[in-house]
Amino acid sequence: VRLVESGGGLLQPGASLRLSCEASGFTSKWSTMGWVRQAPGKEVEWLSSIDYNRPPIYADSVKGRFTISRDNAKNSAYLQMDSLQPEETGIYNCQNSAGTRGQGTQVTVSS
Repeated sequence: VRLVESGGGLLQPGASLRLSCEASGFTSKWSTMGWVRQAPGKEVEWLSSIDYNRPPIYADSVKGRFTISRDNAKNSAYLQMDSLQPEETGIYNCQNSAGTRGQGTQVTVSS
């Protein structure tokens, strides 16, 4: 089982970014896929999850700005992030139902 995140980068406040998570070793369409992040010096924060038969759910801190999606044909999940702020700098990981995470992708929001 492997998850590989990509799409991170350095961007200015208010910018948008789309993260990707490619899964292998299991069929992600049957798994709840989610995204978490860890800011420097802070605990891991859950952001969003998408299940195969229910609407996606979001943390209050990102509701209305982040959109989770999945492409079952590509065994992948995505996180569209809008209006990013400096305090959202951190490592972003995707995870499956078993709690397996990838290595993460760094997102840095700075002016």
